[in-house]
Amino acid sequence: MPTLRLLAKTMLVCVIALGAYTTTQAQQRTVRQVIVPDEDRFAPFAITIHAGQSVQWVNMDTDDHTLVSNNSFNTSGHWGTDVLIKGTASNNGKPGTFTLMFPHPGTFPYYCRFHAKLDKWHQPFAPGPRGGIQGPKGNFGTPMNGVITVLP
Repeated sequence: MPTLRLLAKTMLVCVIALGAYTTTQAQQRTVRQVIVPDEDRFAPFAITIHAGQSVQWVNMDTDDHTLVSNNSFNTSGHWGTDVLIKGTASNNGKPGTFTLMFPHPGTFPYYCRFHAKLDKWHQPFAPGPRGGIQGPKGNFGTPMNGVITVLP
């Protein structure tokens, strides 16, 4: 009888450990999305994830956009990131995508080099004749940028 009890306890511990391992593995594979809607912005602007997780950018806009890391404030790795994410007009009607996995904690600030520039303090500002992104209703004045916070 004691052997049966010990075997049952051992199996219970194994099942709990396997469940925790499976949950951890599922969390690490989780992909969060940043959408570029049919306008010049990243939505949502800020995302918080955990180390080991990935973020996928999806460009639903007709125009191409870029993902450029702001290396002056980047503490999460992926320094020098400068990727073109095709819009539907240049990608056979399909949204362009790009995915990054973040292996350790830090902050990943980024911007679109077509719709934001960095000033002398490495802060994004909107380009354009009056200092902003031009839209159908005038000058928006908002740079296209975002930030990802990666927790342990």
